[in-house]
Amino acid sequence: MPTIPWTTVATPTTPEVTCMASRLEVKSLPHAPGFLIAALTLWRQARRSPGVLGVSLKAEMWKGTFWTYSAWTDKAAIYAYAGAEPHRSTVERKRKVMREATFVFFDAPVDELPMPWDEIRRRISRQRASAQSIHKP
Repeated sequence: MPTIPWTTVATPTTPEVTCMASRLEVKSLPHAPGFLIAALTLWRQARRSPGVLGVSLKAEMWKGTFWTYSAWTDKAAIYAYAGAEPHRSTVERKRKVMREATFVFFDAPVDELPMPWDEIRRRISRQRASAQSIHKP
């Protein structure tokens, strides 16, 4: 299970930052290696993006599940990264091999960075449960 630990990119200048965490799942295990290569490319892009403060990536290859966690100066910086290349076209290509994706945005005090993966998983699980309860008849 490859994990790229938290990499601090910049020092925050505010007491709180905007975080984004995701859980991405591929449809089948043969898609996992290509997805990992794409995830690493986007991790490198994030590290060079304006407004990023820190990033991390966790890949559970045998489950076909990928987790991301990043901190940014604000949501505008996250959206600028998401709309820039190669992120934009990579997401379009990889959408075909994905089963599901969950994204969570939250503000966090600077002194809590980086949050442990169990806290990130808890936040994503809560978001997934909330989304599932909305879609139940």
